Amino acid sequence: MRVIVPYAPAGPTDIVARLIAQALSEQVGKQFYVENIPGAGGNIGMARAAQATPDGYTTVVVPPNYVINPSLYDKVPYDPHKDFDPVTLAVTTTVVLTVNPSLPANTVKDLVALINAHPGKFSYGSGGPGSPGHLVGEQFRLSRGLDLVHVPFNSAGLAIGSAVAGHTSIAIAAPAPALPLVKEGKLRALAVTSKKRTPALPEVPTMSEAGYSDIEFDNWLGVLVPARTPKEIITSLNSAIVKVLTRPDMQERLAALAFEPVGSAPEEFAKRAKIDFETWGKVIRASKIKP
Repeated sequence: MRVIVPYAPAGPTDIVARLIAQALSEQVGKQFYVENIPGAGGNIGMARAAQATPDGYTTVVVPPNYVINPSLYDKVPYDPHKDFDPVTLAVTTTVVLTVNPSLPANTVKDLVALINAHPGKFSYGSGGPGSPGHLVGEQFRLSRGLDLVHVPFNSAGLAIGSAVAGHTSIAIAAPAPALPLVKEGKLRALAVTSKKRTPALPEVPTMSEAGYSDIEFDNWLGVLVPARTPKEIITSLNSAIVKVLTRPDMQERLAALAFEPVGSAPEEFAKRAKIDFETWGKVIRASKIKP
């Protein structure tokens, strides 16, 4: 059973996909394996998934880019409304603004002041064009008129690694790859973009608490199958994934990575995807964001 991840290893999509695949292998008795197909902001992997035989042997784990990319790119190699059937919105998470500890910035306001004092010096990394980190970064940059360059990577994990190494001193990405490094002191977390603080980083304020209430993003990861996959297979996959997400050991592992299990019905995931397609399409057009 192939689980496509349209991003490089070590990013949040990859981490959650591997946790679910491992648990499903144990529960269902069939081998679920992850295949990373990164590139073009997730478009290559999502196109490969859309073209797969709709027999239940291929699934794809996607972040909001699944519905963001059609507004971001002039052309994408899949139709989010016609080429996939939803299985479940698996988990929700946030986006975290992190900096290399060498930066003299302990708050978001410190960072803004630093960027304004040194125009052209700073850049931020994200998990790729149109990723949640990119959209948050552009909202942040445009709303404050910051001279801040975006550097896209093929996954949030690579963006975080660049910030740790000091190549891009700022990273804006999902928290999963950042958490261990924050706790080790190799990264400094300044804020999260969710409405409330994440239990995994209870001392880190929200952007609203930091004084930037207009910067908000609730991130998620969902599971899709190629369109025309039989309904009974979708129902079976949904049931298996929901059961996996309710396991105490899974919930504990997800919580440690700042993920909250959801396990929605396919219809609920479709509704959320449609809302985000419209919401972020408006933001992209208004901000004139281009990959």
